[in-house]
This record gives sequence, structure tokens and C-alpha cells, in this order.
Amino acid sequence: MSTDIPFVSDIERQRSRTDVSANFYNEALKASKEFRREYQERKNVVKWSEMPMERSADGLIKHIINEGMNTKECAIDIYMQFLAVNGATGTSRHLTEEVAFVIEGHGYDLHYDVKFRCEDEFVWEWETTPKKYEWGPGDFIYIPPYCAHKRFNTSDQEARVVVINSRMVKAIGFDWFDQLEPAEGFEDLWVPPAD
Repeated sequence: MSTDIPFVSDIERQRSRTDVSANFYNEALKASKEFRREYQERKNVVKWSEMPMERSADGLIKHIINEGMNTKECAIDIYMQFLAVNGATGTSRHLTEEVAFVIEGHGYDLHYDVKFRCEDEFVWEWETTPKKYEWGPGDFIYIPPYCAHKRFNTSDQEARVVVINSRMVKAIGFDWFDQLEPAEGFEDLWVPPAD
């Protein structure tokens, strides 16, 4: 069925030719050009001595790749987590899934799975009883999106675990990352969640 009503009204047609007030498209072209120039100067290799240590609310970590480190990697962050003998991380959750690889030590993760539904807004509900996953050297650990999780070292040596997270979900506007509780001894660094 055809109609004679135009898709664009005369008012919108007139408005489109006046009061130009934005330069977003041209600025995006310039930013892309600058990114491609600057990208060539970024690091392909990060030496061990260039990987900064950080006392964080989740414990002691060494950044292997991070968006603040001027590398060519633009999609993931990687860090090594150090867990003292009988130590633990804090409890955190983030909308990205997480993968981890155990270098040394034995322990377990507690995962509080999440269920959600979308009504007028997202409604999140976390399990009150966690699932327990034991791990040791050479094991791979998977943490689902927005699952609240905590890692424990049960061995008589320091545990080291390499943790990998994606930056992509953050880039599309879902920068949902909360430290629900700090690691013991790192309380001074804790930023409590808003909700």
C-alpha cells in the first residue's frame, strides 16, 4: 500500500540545512587517523621489567597487558594474581566473562552464579550458596559473566594465577565492575559498590 505522505517533513528538510552545531563525524575521522598513526608506535613486546605491580582491592597483581600500558593489544587485559599462603582475593563481579590459568599453587574458587531478567530495568539475583571449584597448577578456570567470585590459596606456597578479561564489553557501554569485598590486608584500597 503506497502513501503520498513523505518520509521527511518539510520542517525537518529545512532544519537539516540550518544551525549546524556538531562536528562528530569529522572528529571521528581525525581520531581514527591519529589512532592509526599512534598505534604504530605502541609496543609489540612487553618486557617483564615493564609489567607494573599493583596493590589492588583484589590483592597483589602484576599487570601483563593493560589498556594503560601502550601496547598494540586493544581487546584484553591480562594480569598475574599473587595469593599468599592460605590467602584469598576479595570478591568481585564484572559483566565480562573471565578466564584464568593456574601457574602454581592449589586452591579453589567460589562462584555465586547470577540470574537476571529485564523488566523496566535489569534485575540481578545472585545465588546465596556458592559453587566450589578446586584448582591446581596447569588448570584453567572459567568465570561466567557477572558471577560474583572469590579465589582461595590452600597450598603451603604462594599461588600465582594468570587472569584474562575482555575490554570489549566495557567499550560498548557495559562497564559494570564491582569489588564486593576487599582482599584481607587490602581494605585501604576498596571502593565499595554503589548498590
